[in-house]
Amino acid sequence: MNTTRIELYRPEYKEDFVRLNTEWITTYFRLEESDLHTLNHVEEYIINEGGQIFVALVNNKVEGCCALVAHPETQTFEMAKMAVSPQAQGLGLGRKLGEALIAYAKEKSIKQVFLEGNTLLESSIILYRKLGFIEVPIKDSAYERCNIMMVLDIE
Repeated sequence: MNTTRIELYRPEYKEDFVRLNTEWITTYFRLEESDLHTLNHVEEYIINEGGQIFVALVNNKVEGCCALVAHPETQTFEMAKMAVSPQAQGLGLGRKLGEALIAYAKEKSIKQVFLEGNTLLESSIILYRKLGFIEVPIKDSAYERCNIMMVLDIE
């Protein structure tokens, strides 16, 4: 039986965060400048700026992750870098990570979270809609691969 839990970021999870994100991005797209900046400066860019990283552990092994990235210059928050290892897909880790991120955002009185995605990753778009995200016009995307932008208003 699988034991699954979601934990907040600790420095020992950094390599897993980088590995999981590099894996999915290079499977479907290419690493862009924005990706490299984030993955090369995980603590500085995400944690130290007021964001958080969530990791999904299955039997004590990191199999998924997701980040809440603060953008202080625009006073916005982004759900980014959600990744689940291929062998753990289908276990509901993406949903659990998204729910943990939303609960954390509520605790921190964050009013809205946006995300940038690509409709090629159909199952992720379905998940985001189940979590309550709605499509909005794309503006100021950090990624060439972005062809859909979504927001979630948090109550």
